[in-house]
Amino acid sequence: MSPAPSESQPLAATPLDRWHRSAGAKMVPFAGYEMPIQYDSIVSEHTACRTAAALFDVSHMGRLRFDGQGSAELLDRLLTRRVTDLPIGGVRYAMVCNPDGGVLDDVLVSHLKTPSETQYHFLVVNASNRAKIVQWIKQHLDDFPRVTFSDRTELTAMIAVQGPLAMETCKRLFTFDPTRLKYYQARITDQFSKPVIVSRTGYTGEDGIELVVRAEDANRVWENILLAGRDLGFAAAGLGARDTLRMEAGMPLYGHELNESIDPISAGLGFACNFKDRDFIGRDAIAQVKADGVKQVRIGLLPAGKRPAREGSIVLDSDGTAIGTITSGGPSPTLGRPIAMAMVDADKADQSDYEIDIRGKRSPATLTKLPFYRRAKTN
Repeated sequence: MSPAPSESQPLAATPLDRWHRSAGAKMVPFAGYEMPIQYDSIVSEHTACRTAAALFDVSHMGRLRFDGQGSAELLDRLLTRRVTDLPIGGVRYAMVCNPDGGVLDDVLVSHLKTPSETQYHFLVVNASNRAKIVQWIKQHLDDFPRVTFSDRTELTAMIAVQGPLAMETCKRLFTFDPTRLKYYQARITDQFSKPVIVSRTGYTGEDGIELVVRAEDANRVWENILLAGRDLGFAAAGLGARDTLRMEAGMPLYGHELNESIDPISAGLGFACNFKDRDFIGRDAIAQVKADGVKQVRIGLLPAGKRPAREGSIVLDSDGTAIGTITSGGPSPTLGRPIAMAMVDADKADQSDYEIDIRGKRSPATLTKLPFYRRAKTN
């Protein structure tokens, strides 16, 4: 999780803040906001997502809009993924990097069209990086004078609905059937005559959608979805379950598996870097890492016993030599055992057995392929 702001900084509230408090959520500081970490229990909310569906308030995530001629070219310059060929309705995962190839943030970029035929690009960024990315974008706007850039975060809310029953249940709530979307596609539709962006994306390892609605419509949309899934086991879920779910799915979290000193190749995200016939900030440095080979890589580990290995724990090879660090770790409600991700020396990444220093005591751990959990495929 991102560090809490200092006490001198006032915390922001999402449009769903009052609902969370009325539902008895435990609220915590997170990336400048007061956010629900859990309502009932992390395990029950995690299980609801894996078996039915869970709703997450992700309104703290940054939402940035790009209008006008040249918006695709601007983003193509800033992102590791090609944007100039992104079709209307397309969504891509990418990273924003510095010239040295370090990751400033990992993002989702969409190409959308309104009912009035206006086209624009939409960028979702991590909450803790929003101010940094906004400033980074502004530094490059002068080269694209026809692009209008706007931060839509405070004007909108974002809701994730994730789980095996999410799509079939939600399809009757919109004028457009979201089950017609392929994974990583998005569309602007409406919910009871109010505009909503529906994107078939998520951060849990389950199928589902992420919605962007006007701030004043957030409570109505949230409650409509909960009502539709009331008899199916739908539940509101907080940041605690969101973290355990993404760990099981082997998904990186900025500040843990990604930061400005980690390049996309080392993080195992080379698929999100398009090098051919294009230039982007950090391209040459990342291409050099790809050519030379990485010094460290991200791996999955299964610690023995019940004690979870937390972020910062040292990973040792079979000879007892320190070779890396745990980046994320904790209990897996689905697997019923601890799991962990780590950055380790590349030449020691293919061992079968490791040790982890957990609060001064060495505990065995075995290498495993990521992700730890993979949902069953459906037609």
